[in-house]
Amino acid sequence: MAIFLPIAVVLATLSPGLSAYGEKTSIERAGTAYSSRPYSSVLTVSNGEKFGTWKWPEMCPDTFYAVGFSLRVQPHQYSSDDTSLNGIRLICAKGEDRRYLHTIESHIGYYGDWSSPQYCPTGTLVSFQLRVEPHRGILDDDTAVNNIKFRCSSDPVLEGNGNEWGEYGTWSHECRNGGICGIETKMDEYKSWLVDHTSLNDVRFHCCSQSQK
Repeated sequence: MAIFLPIAVVLATLSPGLSAYGEKTSIERAGTAYSSRPYSSVLTVSNGEKFGTWKWPEMCPDTFYAVGFSLRVQPHQYSSDDTSLNGIRLICAKGEDRRYLHTIESHIGYYGDWSSPQYCPTGTLVSFQLRVEPHRGILDDDTAVNNIKFRCSSDPVLEGNGNEWGEYGTWSHECRNGGICGIETKMDEYKSWLVDHTSLNDVRFHCCSQSQK
């Protein structure tokens, strides 16, 4: 499901974080085009789950930082397999100019719809917290990561629209003098309808400093 190359520019529906510009905003899928961008540190948390493998990193373009996000969430399936959070899409901007945006995702799962984007009122995303359901055993339905919170450099906390299974762990460290600029996901790939599938199990984010552009 992941797209490896940038897609054509499309017109995005304005969200509250963008409406101040009074005009439509263009969004381009960055994909792996900027994966060689240098970074200063990696943000992690300790409560990610064990299933799946780490996928490729995707990075914002040079001088761009993550200012918002969207989630791909499968709602509760009741008698069927729940996979819950299937993807995280970061939205990258250059400074406070949000007319020209890029998105990055790393690998994503197959299920659920993308939520409306949420944006920092100013500044960048600088840290995160994961809501994770621990492994329940071979006879129960696992979901792994269910939701995420981000803290903005301007201090607001943004919470996604994920499911409520599990608990939030501790906050990651914070990016300093810049912000989040990359994403890498740990995904449990779909195998068979006979096998419990958890999709997103963990995520780590790259920090870029202003001095690195």
